[in-house]
Amino acid sequence: MSAIQFSVKASDGNARLGAVRTTRGTIRTPAFMPVGTQGTVKAMLPEQVRATGADILLGNTYHLMLRPGADLIERFGGLHHFMNWPRPILTDSGGFQVMSLAALRKITEEGVSFQSHIDGSKHMLSPETSMTIQHKLGSDIVMAFDECTPYPATHQVAKESMELSMRWAKRSKDAFGTPDRQGLFGIVQGSVFEDLRKVSVDALLDVGFDGYAVGGLAVGEGQAEMFDTLDFTVPMLPDDKPRYLMGVGTPHDLVGAVARGIDMFDCVLPTRNARRAHAFTRRGAINLKNARHREDPRPLDEQCACVACRSYSRAYLHHLHKAGELLVHTLITAHNLHYYQQLMAGMRAAIGAGTFTAFQKSFEVEQAAGDIDPL
Repeated sequence: MSAIQFSVKASDGNARLGAVRTTRGTIRTPAFMPVGTQGTVKAMLPEQVRATGADILLGNTYHLMLRPGADLIERFGGLHHFMNWPRPILTDSGGFQVMSLAALRKITEEGVSFQSHIDGSKHMLSPETSMTIQHKLGSDIVMAFDECTPYPATHQVAKESMELSMRWAKRSKDAFGTPDRQGLFGIVQGSVFEDLRKVSVDALLDVGFDGYAVGGLAVGEGQAEMFDTLDFTVPMLPDDKPRYLMGVGTPHDLVGAVARGIDMFDCVLPTRNARRAHAFTRRGAINLKNARHREDPRPLDEQCACVACRSYSRAYLHHLHKAGELLVHTLITAHNLHYYQQLMAGMRAAIGAGTFTAFQKSFEVEQAAGDIDPL
């Protein structure tokens, strides 16, 4: 029996309310996974991340293999113990980061040889080495090794990239084995081409995985084309497995993708944008760099219960940013993650009540009516 069990408790249209059960806890879906690239969610203690409502974090195979190294993390009892996060962790395969190293890597059938962006040392990532590293990290959900197809890509380029990823998916499954506490997700590729996505899904289903991710989106194609791709891809995926949209996204992306049947997400936006003084709220985005916040006594969001909104004004956060104080990173990150988790909780409640369409309309109205800052 797989270490990952998934159940759908309710649905409303294509939106699904469910749960992914792991040996380290249950992930309520739709779920948003904060990104802990290097064994930490930047500017936050693990306890603070949990307090926002997060059930699961994402760790990064590429960065952790280079520093501090998978062997060291394994000696410390795995990533959960090393970073003091006892709940579920998903690790990506390293494929996306390798894609971004175009000047430092070479792709062959065997895998990807690349130079470290840290010290220039040479490394090889293959389906087999990615599985070995993720086993050492001890994550609960392991991702198959793939090539993230860049955008735009011709049909032929996308086809060759997808077919390579499907061969790597089979090798990933073979190398994964049958660990007691880990599940393995396959990744659908094929860029924005429906026929290629169908070939990819069929190949992954032939291999068999514990969950299925949609990769190769949010790489420059725009929201409309991303949604169009989800419209024809998601119905191809099995109903009894979790569906994960990788690297997405804005609040509008999350709501639109849940409406299309996606269960899991990750994205750096709430944490990265926080370090740029950008806050997400139910009434749109706020740029605290702007001078209009200098004397504003209001919290970021009057209806938000996060630590930043309970105790601090926009004026104070504006001051912290202007003064270069690190506390601003913690406060805005806490707020953004809280907002994202509350958005997911709101969608879960709406799906359970059969009111998701009304929730989506209300969300769009509130976002459009707010005093949104240019970011």
